[in-house]
Amino acid sequence: MRVSLKDVAAHAGVSIKTVSNVVNNYQHVTPAMRERVQQSIDALGYRPNLAARHLRKGRTGIIALALPELGNPYFAELAAVVIDAAAAHDYIVLLDHTGGRREQEVLVSQGFRARVIDGLILSPIELEADDLRDRAENVPLVLLGERDYDLPYDHIAIDNVAAARAAVRHLIDLGRREVAFIGARRGHSEPAQLRVRGWREELSAAGLPADDGLVAATDGWGHADGAAAMARILETGRRPDAVFAYNDPMAIGAMRVLHRQGLRVPEDIAIVGFDDVVEGRFGAVTLTSVSPDKEAIGRLAVESVLARLGGGEPPEPRRVWADYHLVRRESTLGRAAPGGDGQN
Repeated sequence: MRVSLKDVAAHAGVSIKTVSNVVNNYQHVTPAMRERVQQSIDALGYRPNLAARHLRKGRTGIIALALPELGNPYFAELAAVVIDAAAAHDYIVLLDHTGGRREQEVLVSQGFRARVIDGLILSPIELEADDLRDRAENVPLVLLGERDYDLPYDHIAIDNVAAARAAVRHLIDLGRREVAFIGARRGHSEPAQLRVRGWREELSAAGLPADDGLVAATDGWGHADGAAAMARILETGRRPDAVFAYNDPMAIGAMRVLHRQGLRVPEDIAIVGFDDVVEGRFGAVTLTSVSPDKEAIGRLAVESVLARLGGGEPPEPRRVWADYHLVRRESTLGRAAPGGDGQN
């Protein structure tokens, strides 16, 4: 039998309104009254009907999260953060997979799920500003990632150029002088372009050549893409003393090729990845990686959506830079690296 607010109120000897105030976490309830009602909630096993609560406010209680690669560990970890952040506000998350294809990103952004969601968090790859400029749907939209649309939507990102420069600077500080970049995406991809730009700027600042012969373009950003890119560089007869990879899966794929070729990491070639996914912390050689603050990115994205559902005048659109840091591990520092056992 379902326990109602009326049942809880009768058990606690208070009004239904008081129980509702406690359930909805309203501030103007005394601690003693809150504890009294909570004891009755626990005793009866009451569970609030979240769907009904949202419907009373004209909402569905659902936020959509549209990501380009659900199989990519970074996006999987980010999705978990968004789901937890939404749950803290009694929202559930509907996942959409765009594959990084423009037509799918347009479909999602134009609100084909508008009737079932209260807001959309979108991480676009190929979407153009013109695709969003005439967006008719009024469902709140928050953008993730590095593409700069200069449009009135909240945008959560990290500074990819600065993060890439930090990765390359770490390699240079270790005495590496020939740094390759793998993952310069074929076709348009602003994140890849920004990371290549950071690679180029830091090498130039150190007086080192940014050799285009050490830049390997790929169609994708998975383990196999990283392995193929590393193999192509080695097949040219070049042997860089360091590699900066677009992301961790590509770095791990590159390390596998180096191992097959009898090259040691980091003694022969040091490797830095990007995204700091769990997989990179537990390999035979733990991976140095740029670590975006995924917790902050997910939390800020959810809070930005909910801020536009709060009623009243919506806040001004904002560009928020989330933090990042470089986690140094064995792939650049060797066995003496802090966290060499797989921990940060």
